Amino acid sequence: MVTIADIAKMAGVAKSTVSRYLNGGSVSDETIRKIEKVVQETGYSPNKFAQSLKAKKTNIIGTIVPRLDSYATSQTLIGIDEQLRDLEYQLIISNTSQSLEREIENIYILAQQKVAGIILLATMVTKKHIKALHEIKVPILLVGQENEEFHSVIHNDYQAAHSLGEYVLSQRHTRIAYLGVAKEDIAVGVKRREGFMSAVADKVDTEVKYFETSFKSEDAIHKTLEIIEQYKPSIIVCATDNIALGALKAAYMSGLQVPEDLSITGFGGYEVTDLIHPSITTAKFFYKEAGNIAAKNMVKMVNKEEIDKVTFSKYEIIKRESVDKRFN
Repeated sequence: MVTIADIAKMAGVAKSTVSRYLNGGSVSDETIRKIEKVVQETGYSPNKFAQSLKAKKTNIIGTIVPRLDSYATSQTLIGIDEQLRDLEYQLIISNTSQSLEREIENIYILAQQKVAGIILLATMVTKKHIKALHEIKVPILLVGQENEEFHSVIHNDYQAAHSLGEYVLSQRHTRIAYLGVAKEDIAVGVKRREGFMSAVADKVDTEVKYFETSFKSEDAIHKTLEIIEQYKPSIIVCATDNIALGALKAAYMSGLQVPEDLSITGFGGYEVTDLIHPSITTAKFFYKEAGNIAAKNMVKMVNKEEIDKVTFSKYEIIKRESVDKRFN
């Protein structure tokens, strides 16, 4: 593997001269020609990551994610990475495995590594988060959660849930179960529930009961079995597609046909929801595009350009086989 020292020796110049050349410093035209000739002959490619770490201003963007085995996370990261590469920035990914302690720790670690900015795919923003984000003095962008003290790119959870609620009502469902998650997650646990509630609030002939589970499909299966036995809804509106997949399995475990006996909807627009049968009606979010937006906004912040405090990504209600229209 060719090193800077090798390039210097072959070009007949000092190692510091090659380093200046690679970092855009002042080098004579004759010396540039010598170095470039050797670089072309050897196929030498500088380690941009190492160069960035040594520089006063890096081109590295740190991204902290709660989990890697998630469709939403992976698609968002693809969007971030593609856009950063186009803008000639490097990406570091730090996974926390859904540990808030590791999330806080990684904020400090990335700052110590001299990243130019941090994109945080937060499940929640606690007082400890706010303290850490203020202390590190690094540009911060939240994705998926909103906090008045920081810039963010968020999915329009409230409006998407409202639109999905209107669609459910248009299919004449009057006995509805909403299966959400804990309120600690503002986007999924609060905004989606509130958006759905706003759509069904004025319907006096409609009964809606609200239930709670975790993000895991396995937990959603057990909770759905309870809901089916105790409440017997005509439709279950699930706060995520993973929860909807759990609800779908629970329906068949109970001997119910979807959508004839029980309709099911989700949120997210995961690819699997279109591949299974019946395919699942869902509020689709465009995670990759959100990642693109996040990367662009992050680079603008690094370059001290003005951006909106909150940027919304788009959504679409995808109507599929898992929702049946009621006629009674």
